Amino acid sequence: MIDDRDRKILALLQEDASLSVGDLAEKVHLSVSACSRRIQRLEDTGYVARRIAVLDRALMGVPTTVFALIKTAHHADDWIEDFRRAISDIPEIVEAHRLTGNYDYILKVVLPRVEHYDVVYKQIVRKVELFDVSASISMEVLKSGMAVPVGYAE
Repeated sequence: MIDDRDRKILALLQEDASLSVGDLAEKVHLSVSACSRRIQRLEDTGYVARRIAVLDRALMGVPTTVFALIKTAHHADDWIEDFRRAISDIPEIVEAHRLTGNYDYILKVVLPRVEHYDVVYKQIVRKVELFDVSASISMEVLKSGMAVPVGYAE
C-alpha cells in the first residue's frame, strides 16, 4: 500500500529521476533517511520499474515519427512470437501495441527522415507475413511523455 507521500515521490521522480534524495526529501517534507527508505521500497515493490534518461530526438537524428497500422491474417501464438521477435530487433520501432478494432497492431517508429520508413518496413516483411500496413506521418506533437497518473496507485 502506498500513501500520498509515496505518490508525490513517484510524481517527482517521473518529472526528474536525477533529483537527489535530499531534494526529494525536502519537497515531500521527510528526512533524507526516511525518503531514501521510501524510494527503496517503491523500487523493491515494482512501482519504480526503472530510471532512464530521455534523449533529445532531434539531436539524436531521429526527428520524424511514423505510426504504422498493421493488419494480419495470422493470430496464432507462433506468428505473434515471430512478429514480436522481428520488431524487437529494429531500434527505430520504439513502441508496439496490439489493438482492438480494424487494425491488429500499431507501431511507433522514429526515423531520421520519412524516406527511411521503407527500410524499416522491409525489415519487418522479410521476417513475417502481413495482410495490410498503413502508415501515417506525425505532423506535430501535441503531447508527449512517459509519465503516468500516480493517483490510482494503491
